[in-house]
Amino acid sequence: MSLIKWLLDSQIHFGSKAIYWREVIGGSFGLGSAFLGLRRKIWAWPVGIIGDGLLFTVFLGSVFNAGENTKNFYCQAGRNLLLVAVSAYGWYRWSRNRSTDKSKPAVKPRWTTSAEKARIVPAVIGFYLVSYFIFKGLGESGDWLRVDTWIFTGTALATYGMSRGYVEFWLVWVAVDLVGVPFAFKNGYYPTGTLYAIYMPLVLWGFFSWLRISRKERALT
Repeated sequence: MSLIKWLLDSQIHFGSKAIYWREVIGGSFGLGSAFLGLRRKIWAWPVGIIGDGLLFTVFLGSVFNAGENTKNFYCQAGRNLLLVAVSAYGWYRWSRNRSTDKSKPAVKPRWTTSAEKARIVPAVIGFYLVSYFIFKGLGESGDWLRVDTWIFTGTALATYGMSRGYVEFWLVWVAVDLVGVPFAFKNGYYPTGTLYAIYMPLVLWGFFSWLRISRKERALT
């Protein structure tokens, strides 16, 4: 059996329930990416790209899943596809920062300025509304559509913030996790729900770590 076929077909069975190994592996890579990001390591980006690529296939059930789970969650699949693109940008940006001075970390954490907030907030609102109607047009409906759209939007915002070194991006992750956990468990994505739950203390750790670093940087300047 080839590695690709194994990733697409292999499942873990728990009584009448089954989950795909690629969801477990993808979630583990996502957790590893968050930890490396907390440490400001460039490897956070390629590790995250691999994890998001695997999770993309999980949420397009009718395309990639050979088993009984044939549901599509376009917001979640789109989220992972968008994360690949934004992570590529973050990878480029951190690598460029390191190339100028290899003795320093790839990013300096800081709070957003008032001018940056004035640009980001309207852009996020517009992004959410456009995404909502796109995913609704693709066939998503029900009570979870708004939640799914926020997970998509918040993840994009948090990942962009990480690439720029914004301290606030950790708080955006908290807001994503608060709705991501019940969403994932409700729809049978147990490894993803567990990943979101594990993220919570990790992102809080990341927030206070970057907050402390930003204060030190501000004191030095």
